[in-house]
Amino acid sequence: MKIFLVGGAVRDRRLGRPVVDRDHVVVGSTPAEMLAAGYRAVGRDFPVFLHPHTQEEYALARTERKSGHGYHGFSVVADPSVTLEDDLGRRDLTINAMAEDEDGRLVDPHGGARDLDARVLRHVSPAFVEDPVRVLRVARFLARYAPLGFRIADETMDLMRKMVADGEVDHLVPERVWAETRKALAEPRPSAFLQALRACGALRVLFPEVDALYGVPQRAEYHPEVDTGVHTEMVVDMAARLAPGDDLIGWCALVHDLGKALTPAHELPRHVMHEERGIAPVRAISQRLHVPLEHAALAELCCRLHLLAHRAAELKPSTVLDLFEKLDAFRKPQRVVQFLTVCEADKRGRLGLADSDYPSGPLLRAAFAAACTVKAAPFVAAGLEGPAIAEAMRRERVKVIAQALPRE
Repeated sequence: MKIFLVGGAVRDRRLGRPVVDRDHVVVGSTPAEMLAAGYRAVGRDFPVFLHPHTQEEYALARTERKSGHGYHGFSVVADPSVTLEDDLGRRDLTINAMAEDEDGRLVDPHGGARDLDARVLRHVSPAFVEDPVRVLRVARFLARYAPLGFRIADETMDLMRKMVADGEVDHLVPERVWAETRKALAEPRPSAFLQALRACGALRVLFPEVDALYGVPQRAEYHPEVDTGVHTEMVVDMAARLAPGDDLIGWCALVHDLGKALTPAHELPRHVMHEERGIAPVRAISQRLHVPLEHAALAELCCRLHLLAHRAAELKPSTVLDLFEKLDAFRKPQRVVQFLTVCEADKRGRLGLADSDYPSGPLLRAAFAAACTVKAAPFVAAGLEGPAIAEAMRRERVKVIAQALPRE
């Protein structure tokens, strides 16, 4: 039995990044031997085990052969005859196909270290085309490493285009698309994910509602970048800057302007009612990808209400309270911060405005804090009951919100 550290741990250590997960490949062993040594089996589709003390993953070296469509269409061979080189050869990118032996010596049959230095995401072999999830994974890795100067190799992008043209991407199930998407939205530059998918044609297949935003003009006085698709890229990047690693904020940022793709041509570049027009496509994409319920709910609220937040200083106190109630903020107070973060990303995700202030944020946070000071107890003590309590609380909330808002 020989054990090698593989994949992300090797890659990230060589990049000087924190190593989050340490995965290992075991060569020359069997499941029975692993269990006898105290490892716990956890793999469903192939032999993966957890170390009895560290709980790190140890997978038997394996090869895969295409046997059908999609990412499930593989037959797996994992026996003592499979070499480390065989195992590394089935991986997606050269930078993920490196290993270190127990003495720390690098095993790099596909030039991963060279591509790390050159900042290139390159496929390991022509077998890359056999797994459509790899289109999403490469785009996600670009979202992670684009700030370091990485790009996708031309020949790898050619294979990604071929996979789209051949219909392989059509076989991706919603759960896998969502799993990769939420990871990409939590990376430092989610726009690179969108750009990579658009370059190979997969954005049109997997996210037609987002793809439709490109080429749709906006009023230049509010959006110097003009193109709505470019604006969306800037917003998801700003969301990643304001809320690093938060895919909920990223998802809401991604879909907040979907209604602009539905603006009638004769109304362009104005987008009156785009908030209402956006509800249907936000619901459609959330349902199709089986996104979590809170992601779907908050995304719809951000789509519907973000322009109200931008106009906070102009709103009547009662309208501000309506906004909080539509967010269900008194039961879910975290939504106020989440919603305002998305709105700030929208406002600052525009050409030349990345470092601008967003005064609506502190204004609405202060108004909500004031509204939260209103409790039911005094009204109950005064003898009010049922709906009368709710109405009295609402009047008092409007009053304290008015006091919290700036006066002319």
